[in-house]
Amino acid sequence: MAHNPALEAHEQAEQAAHGAHDPFVARVSVTVAVLAVLAAVAGSLESVEGGRALGASSEAVLAQDKATDAWNEYQAESLKKHLYGIAADMPGNKSDGYRRTQREEAAKQGPLRITATKEEANRDKLRAESAMHEERHHWLTGAATLFEIGIAMSTVAIISRKHWLLFGAIIFGTFGSILLAGTYFA
Repeated sequence: MAHNPALEAHEQAEQAAHGAHDPFVARVSVTVAVLAVLAAVAGSLESVEGGRALGASSEAVLAQDKATDAWNEYQAESLKKHLYGIAADMPGNKSDGYRRTQREEAAKQGPLRITATKEEANRDKLRAESAMHEERHHWLTGAATLFEIGIAMSTVAIISRKHWLLFGAIIFGTFGSILLAGTYFA
């Protein structure tokens, strides 16, 4: 039998037209379209949450660096305060100046302690925010995976004409939708 591309194209067009009138194929096609949109939404949100987790984690590292710097400066001021205190206790005519400088160094420590404590609190808040976004990212990954499994099952349902595969795809899509909604509303 000779290969006739025009006849082959005509037969495929007839099969496609016949498939368009087949209610099962139409239901599966709609299911695939809905699952594909939901998978795209879950995938996009998954990327957003992953980016937010990384951003908050990076900001937490910067806050920790600021807190460490403030505590280091606090320790330096403490050392200077103690050195001036030791110097003030030594006999000599400069003890009043050393006492004054000791009080000045001690006065610098209060604001440094406040700054360090605030940065540590900011770090903790950002770590918690990062963890929340990371958890959302994981749930959205699960939702996207369930949608993709549903799409695969729908495709096999069209090929095999098995209704139970379509039902299974809908179940996977339902659970994916529950995960997707639960990520933000639970």
